[in-house]
Amino acid sequence: MAAQPVPPNWKDLGKSSNDLLTKDFPVFGTSLEVKTKTPSGVTFKVAGTRDARSSLITGDIEAKYAVPKKGLTFTKTWTTANVLRAQLELENQIAEGLKIDVTSSLAPEKGDRTALITTIYKQPGVHSRAFLDVFKGPTVTADTVIGRDGFLVGGETSYDVTQGTLTKYAAAVGYSAPDYAVALHALGNGKTFSASYYHRVNRDVEAGAKAVYDTKSTANGIALEVGAKAYLDPAAFVKAKINNAGILVLGYTQTLRPGVKASFGLALDTQRLSDATPGPSAHKIGASFTFEG
Repeated sequence: MAAQPVPPNWKDLGKSSNDLLTKDFPVFGTSLEVKTKTPSGVTFKVAGTRDARSSLITGDIEAKYAVPKKGLTFTKTWTTANVLRAQLELENQIAEGLKIDVTSSLAPEKGDRTALITTIYKQPGVHSRAFLDVFKGPTVTADTVIGRDGFLVGGETSYDVTQGTLTKYAAAVGYSAPDYAVALHALGNGKTFSASYYHRVNRDVEAGAKAVYDTKSTANGIALEVGAKAYLDPAAFVKAKINNAGILVLGYTQTLRPGVKASFGLALDTQRLSDATPGPSAHKIGASFTFEG
């Protein structure tokens, strides 16, 4: 019997559909990302975004150093909001398939701090994670995904150590094949349900859809979104999606040269196309540029 592959983690159940419907649609402003790597192995990333609605510019600078032979990665980030973040990752050193991640942040002006300890265990057919939020609760969150022959079953739960109560639970089932994937989620303690579908039609065309039903907001019914992606050539592709509220979003991404990518997005409210004086939120446009060396 062939060995089972490592299934995706809980967060990545339905990832193909989510990526198709959310990525490469820069419609809320203009963003710029620059990545460089030194000969010593240190990777720097500078990212900035200008919000079209508020004209506010936010950004961060990140430095990452990895020692692959020792399974060690250290990342340091400083944001324009004066938040300092540090992340230490250790993989396959204590046990094969085990990764430990310690992430902390500090906002000196506000005195806010966070600390999250994560353990990830991956083996053929199983992918488990556990999170300890040190300063919130503390709260322990754990999730596990079990996979066999393409079928996936997963669950997530959170436990407040101080209160001794279960604060959150969720479950999901799915099926993943090379050319298509489906996933069903019950989230928010069984109050929100979602179904997603992804299909690689051929080498150049992808399609997907997602439906969400929130029992706490039954007046809005089911939120439905469908989208598609088509490659024009190896260096360019277009994307389009539309939801049941009539919002049509278009995206175009072009690789200008190795390491240089530009994306452009346009969101149109199809129910207000004939409005002579559309509001500021009726239509949106944006762009994203990525440089990697």
